[in-house]
Amino acid sequence: MLADVCELLACPQCGDELDLLDGALVCARGHSFDVARQGYVTLLTGSATKFTGDSPEMISARSEFLDAGHFDPLISAVADAVVLTAKEAGCHDKPRLLEIGSGTGHYLARALDAIPTAQGIGIDLSKPAARRLARAHPRAAAVVADVWRQLPVRDRAMTHVLSVFAPRNVAEIDRVLADEGTLVILTPTDRHLVELVGLLGMIRVDERKVERLGETVAGRFERIERTPVEIRMMLSHHDVENVVGMGPSARHRSPAQRAEAIAALPERFPVTASVVVSAYRRAASPD
Repeated sequence: MLADVCELLACPQCGDELDLLDGALVCARGHSFDVARQGYVTLLTGSATKFTGDSPEMISARSEFLDAGHFDPLISAVADAVVLTAKEAGCHDKPRLLEIGSGTGHYLARALDAIPTAQGIGIDLSKPAARRLARAHPRAAAVVADVWRQLPVRDRAMTHVLSVFAPRNVAEIDRVLADEGTLVILTPTDRHLVELVGLLGMIRVDERKVERLGETVAGRFERIERTPVEIRMMLSHHDVENVVGMGPSARHRSPAQRAEAIAALPERFPVTASVVVSAYRRAASPD
């Protein structure tokens, strides 16, 4: 929880360390951030962000879909990558995990379960997501912040940064990762949910998305592990409603239009989940 990770967090206004005092995170310069009664803290300051966090309906759909176990092999692949790289880097005794765009916290929680000594921080712009994350795991702290601004995390504080179906501020990831730290990224392939894309007007995954990932991190990180994961799911109408409703495609059709399209599907409909889980370390400095 927040009390256990204060030393890893930084004041979003001045960058100083934060302490938990009387229900608020406070820095030495007097900047104070109240902890919500649900257990999360908002470390978002300055002008309003231009991005929109996930709605309560999107978070509820995601939580229900992931709770049902449909993406369990994907979640386990992320946790496995954390365990393997923590052992390789010699930090398995007490890894410090940061998930950016953490949503409901399912992926972070599985990684924390896999390493009982690990601590975790989840950052998301959505307050509904932070409320879920705050109760996702006893060793996970929930923070509301904009990942496209400076992360409210100390320099070189984290052994791992996780990015799962989420945006990546590579410069900030580089700043907060320890020297031997690992970046773990789950990226969908162009086969991900392919059966639903055309039928339900979902956002199509760029066929070069995995390749573009390498271009994005080039110069700062180099890939050390790559694990493709592809599974076949048999989804009910309710499951399909949740998998569409939990992502950005939820905003592209009205609920009525989506319900009409889903009703035309067979009651049990085969859908592919296809992703790549990649692990990166900081690239060696040129001589």
